[in-house]
Amino acid sequence: MIELIRTNDAVVISFIESLLRDAGIHCLVADQNMSVLDGSIGVLPRRILVADADEKEARRLLTDAGFAKEMRRDRP
Repeated sequence: MIELIRTNDAVVISFIESLLRDAGIHCLVADQNMSVLDGSIGVLPRRILVADADEKEARRLLTDAGFAKEMRRDRP
């Protein structure tokens, strides 16, 4: 899986999840349950991941939606 976005903003996460879901792209929001460790204050960022095969389409969709600057570029 490829990490596209890393953010603390729950609204951004929800919006991106909705965009991807509506486009038929499955995504995983990693670290959602880390709020147990940070006391629900939102210090630890959540990560939005997509399958390698969906990366190109997901990046295009998020770029069109105005999230180009927020997307991660590095790949392991």
